[in-house]
Amino acid sequence: MRYAIYFTPSEDHPLTCAAAEWLGRDAFSGEALPQTLASGFERPQLAELTADPRRYGFHATLKAPFHLKDEMEEADLLDALRSFCTARQAFDIPGVMISRIGPFFAIVPAETHGPLQDFAASVVEAFEPFRAPLSADDMARRKPERLTGSQRQHLTTWGYPYVFDDFRFHMTLSGPVPDDRAPVMAEALETHFSAFTNRALRIDGLALFVEPERGAPFQVHSWQALAAPTNG
Repeated sequence: MRYAIYFTPSEDHPLTCAAAEWLGRDAFSGEALPQTLASGFERPQLAELTADPRRYGFHATLKAPFHLKDEMEEADLLDALRSFCTARQAFDIPGVMISRIGPFFAIVPAETHGPLQDFAASVVEAFEPFRAPLSADDMARRKPERLTGSQRQHLTTWGYPYVFDDFRFHMTLSGPVPDDRAPVMAEALETHFSAFTNRALRIDGLALFVEPERGAPFQVHSWQALAAPTNG
């Protein structure tokens, strides 16, 4: 069993529903859904291009997948998640957009947002006591030879290369998309998610995701709301 601390909107949030329709899977229920047809793509091609994010479920990684330390229990992790969330207030990313990051597409902040970076760092630190060290195979899967020096250090220290100054918030919507199909994918995503881009996205909770066994689909185990902001 692996665990992960991700941001995802609540189960009934319109963005959660739109993402589930796009990916063809609801990470809260674990159920497969009829995948929304996208202009320019046959259904099998779109299913192939979204296979990776479909397995992980719609999310932004904050604490990457990890095994629990032997001395830790799932109940301890859940208690820590509740305590963490009740002690921190919800906040807004001022604006989000569709962007291509290398070969894949994601929802990302329109610009770097300091409170988001700080929040992400606090999640990494707060849940580190629960993480078992990476195995040699897990380290190798991250291809450390392709990482920068700081990313290799993060991988060794925190179990994930993309934290702190190397963190970039993203909610993945595709796997690798060939260059000749990228403009069509960008247009399809802009159309499907038009109700959510170029406006604020509230970070109002955290989800504990679980992977029952290596390679199995991730599913939301529980979702915990952040405290209501004092300024509304």
